[in-house]
Amino acid sequence: MKFWKEHASLRMILIALFFIAGIVCVIMGWKMTGKLAGLGIMLIGLVLLLAALMIYNKVFQ
Repeated sequence: MKFWKEHASLRMILIALFFIAGIVCVIMGWKMTGKLAGLGIMLIGLVLLLAALMIYNKVFQ
């Protein structure tokens, strides 16, 4: 927890990258209606969004 408090700029960069990549994956997968690959891409996007949320919450544990 102390690492994330000391490196706030790194934390914000990682959160932004994971968030943007997650949203892009979800939108790309959403456009692939009816294809199983689209579902997989959306699930990867969901994992990236949850990773961004996990990094954000690490400071408050």
